[in-house]
Amino acid sequence: MEFSPPLKPATLIRRYKRFLADILTPEGETLTIHCANTGAMTGCATPGDTVWYSTSDNLKRKYPNSWELTQTQAGHWICVNTHRANDLVYQAIEKNAISELSGYEQIHREIGYGQEKSRIDLLLQSKQSVDCYIEVKSVTLLQENYGYFPDTVTIRGQKHLRELSLIAQQGQRAVLLFAVLHSGVSQVAAAKHIDHDYAVLLEQACQSGVEVICYKASMTENGMVISDKLPFVSIG
Repeated sequence: MEFSPPLKPATLIRRYKRFLADILTPEGETLTIHCANTGAMTGCATPGDTVWYSTSDNLKRKYPNSWELTQTQAGHWICVNTHRANDLVYQAIEKNAISELSGYEQIHREIGYGQEKSRIDLLLQSKQSVDCYIEVKSVTLLQENYGYFPDTVTIRGQKHLRELSLIAQQGQRAVLLFAVLHSGVSQVAAAKHIDHDYAVLLEQACQSGVEVICYKASMTENGMVISDKLPFVSIG
C-alpha cells in the first residue's frame, strides 16, 4: 500500500473528542486534523510524537487532513488509521503474501452474514474449498512486550467472535486476523485485563475451530506492507 503523495509530518499537540487532533507543522502552523481511530489509542497519541498525515482533495470535508501514522519518541511506527487494515490485508491476500489464505479465486468485502446481522471484512471463495470468513482487527497497543487486542472494551468485537464461532461450527472456515500495526510488537495476546469477556469469547472461538493468524506490517511515510508472521500467545 503506497501513500501517494507521501505523508506529511507534524508534531502532535493533543488528541480530543476522539475524532480530532491538533498538530504543529514544521512551518509553525497549527492544524486540526481528523482521527479515524475510535479506540483508546493508548501509547499512540502522546503529545510531542510525530504525526504523519494525508490530505484529501474532497472539498466537502470539514477537516481535509487525516492522521495516518504515529512515529513515537521511542522510534516506533504505528498506523492509527484503522480503516487501512482491511485494505492492507486485502492487498496481501491478492499478492499471496499470507500463506494461510492463498489459493482462493475470489475476494469479497463487507458481506452481510450471521445471526447478529454482521458484515464480514473479507470473504474468500474457491470451487475447490469451503468459504473462508475473515475478520480483521488492528493491534496497536504495546504493553510489556506484548501487542494486545482490544485496547478498550469492544461489544462489537465480542459479537464478531460469536459470529465466527457459528461459522466454524457450520463447517466453513473462520479466521480472526490480527493486523499488527505497531513496529514494536513481536507477539500478540488477548487483552484480558482490558476486556475480560472478549478474551473468554476468543478462547471459546478457538475451541470452536476459529483460526487466529497474526501478521505485522512494515510502515514508513511512503507506504505499508504486510511483512512478518507473529505468534499468538495465551496469557493467564
